[in-house]
This record gives sequence, C-alpha cells and structure tokens, in this order.
Amino acid sequence: MRVEKQATKGFEHVRRLGVLIGGSGLIGGALMHYFKTKTGDELDILSPNSKKLSLREPEDILSYFRRYRPDFIINTAIASIDSDPKMAYEVNYLGSINLARVALALKIPYIHFSSAAIMPNGENLAEDDVLPLTEGMSNYAKSKLMSEITLRQMHEEQGLDYTIIRLGVVYGKHDHKIQGFHRLLFSVMNQAMPVLFTRRGVMHSYTHSKKLPPFVHHILDHRQEFSGETYNFVDPSPVGLAELILTIRSYLELSRPKNIYLPYPLARAGRLVVEQIVKGLCLLGIEARLPGELMFMENFYKTQTLSAEKLARSSFRDPYPGFSVFSKLPDMIEYYLTRWEHLNLISFYNKDFFDPQHQAEVFLRNPQELLEKMVKDPFPGLDQ
Repeated sequence: MRVEKQATKGFEHVRRLGVLIGGSGLIGGALMHYFKTKTGDELDILSPNSKKLSLREPEDILSYFRRYRPDFIINTAIASIDSDPKMAYEVNYLGSINLARVALALKIPYIHFSSAAIMPNGENLAEDDVLPLTEGMSNYAKSKLMSEITLRQMHEEQGLDYTIIRLGVVYGKHDHKIQGFHRLLFSVMNQAMPVLFTRRGVMHSYTHSKKLPPFVHHILDHRQEFSGETYNFVDPSPVGLAELILTIRSYLELSRPKNIYLPYPLARAGRLVVEQIVKGLCLLGIEARLPGELMFMENFYKTQTLSAEKLARSSFRDPYPGFSVFSKLPDMIEYYLTRWEHLNLISFYNKDFFDPQHQAEVFLRNPQELLEKMVKDPFPGLDQ
C-alpha cells in the first residue's frame, strides 16, 4: 500500500512512503536519520541495500517497485569518482534513469542528487552553467551530466516530476569512506601533505550534509514550486582551499603542510611518478591504488564557486544559517580523528585527550578491572 491513512484524535492524516537509494552514504545516512527522528508519523522510508536493489540490474528495480509502490523516490547513490566506464554508466546514468522511469510510471516525485563536477571552473556559476557533453570528460562527470540532460528531457516531453539538487564539496560527520573533503582532512591529519597542493586565491563551494534533509523534506511538500527545477545547494560563502588546509593544520597543532604552494606542473609530475610506482607494486602482487580524488588534481588549482541565488529566492529557509566548513571543523576533527585512530589509520596524537577515562589503556593492561566494573555498574538511566 502506497499511502497509509491513520486516525489520530478524530481526524485522518496521510503517511507517505518513500524509497531512498544510497542510504548508507554520507548524504543518504543524513536523510535516513532525519526522516526517522524529525518527521514522526508523516513519512516512512525504505532504504534497500545493493543486495536487495542493485541499480546495475533493471530486473531488481522492476521487482522491488512492483512490491513497494512509494509516494516518492530519492536517489543519492553514486559510483565512485574513479569507476570504470561500465560502472559509471550503469550506476550513475542507467540506474538513475531507470528510477526516473519508475517515478514517471507511478506519477510520483523523483529527487536526484547531482554534482558540481559537471560545471566548468569559474566564479558564481548558475544552474545553467554546465560543461558541454564530450567524450573526453571523466566517466563520473559524463554519467552525471547525461543523467541531468535525460531527466530534463523526460520532464519536458513526458511530464516527469523531478528535482535535481546539485552539490559542492560535501562535508559532515558520519562518512564511512575517506573521500572528497574527508580525504583532504585525512591527508592533513596523517601528515601526508608536505606542502600546499594548490595556488593562492583558489576558492570552492561547500555543502553541509546536515542541511540537505530539511531541504528535501521541504521540496517534497512544495512540488508545484520545485518540480522540474535544478538547485545549486551550497553554503552562501565560498572557501579558500589554502586557508582551509592551514586552519586544519592549526587546529591539529602540526608543522605540516608547510606554507609553500607547489606549482601545478610539479604536482602533476609527482602524481605521474607515483602512478608508475603503484603499477610496479601491482606487478609484484602488492595491492595498491591512488585516491580517486587525484583524477581531479587540476581542480585544486582552479576556482569553482556556485551561485546560491536561486536557492535563496525559493521558499526554503536554511535552518542552520551559521553553519560553515570552518564553524564545523572542530567537531569534525574530533569525530574523524577518533574514528580513524580506532581503525588504526592514524596514530600520532595523544590517546588520553580523546579517552579521558583511560578505558582503552585499562582494556590493554587490566581487563579484569573492566569486567568487575561492567558487572557492578547499572545501565545508565534504567536505574532511575
């Protein structure tokens, strides 16, 4: 049943069912948390994993939506930025369009997340400022641009009710992958960045993951305004890349990276050398690969800022206007530093700072003490 009607104190309200694709990622996870904790009985969300619904398998999509007939679909799933052509095509393009076809058949809204990777470099770019579709584009950018073009055609020719949310550099807590902004954060934390891989004055637009769920909720409730539209969803103020890197360094009280700007030709030459080393390691049977972000190294040296003017003119009001990548840095640094140290990915800092009760040390040195304490102490809150 698509719509569940519930009687509450003498009146009925409609409980909408939605399907969220990509619920395990940073954005999908933020949406799932919001819908579970902030919408009460208004919305039910299903978020099938890839074993239940693979975007690469059209039969999976048909089978799933024959069983569940939702009131809207949200697609946050993407293939990684360094995926091969087949993966990028099947997940980022074909899978996205097959979901749109389902939404069209069911006459329901389709919310699609896209990327600034399809836009040129430059300042204050509007939603219509996109790159031409060419064979030389990266697999990731090409597949995302093709999706946007096809969705627009389906809206104009067949009446698809869709909204595209185009993102900048996404940041926030609870990203289980080291990618994008969090790759930058990890590189500085792990002291793997000796100098600044950028040039003076380079600016980019950023998107806070926590701001996205209220926007999605809002556009689902206001389809007449947002249907058939694309929005750049970014923080109002762009961020200088060098300033951001040096601010992270300052918070961590590190000496690296040095305040030296490495010219792009040298950075590119260094990347080519490392690529050859990685290939050599693979020939020796040692698994190794470069971060996918290095495909976009040129963007570290060029400004790309997105205009949020269209978003500001809409009926949506930012519930967190004071949030920025700088204001959230201390919180993110503590979260990811603790997480990555627990995963043994980094180990340079003083554990006592993030383990004030010394439980990790006791676990190593005197586990019997923890056993006795666990038995004696009641579960917090249940003894009250």
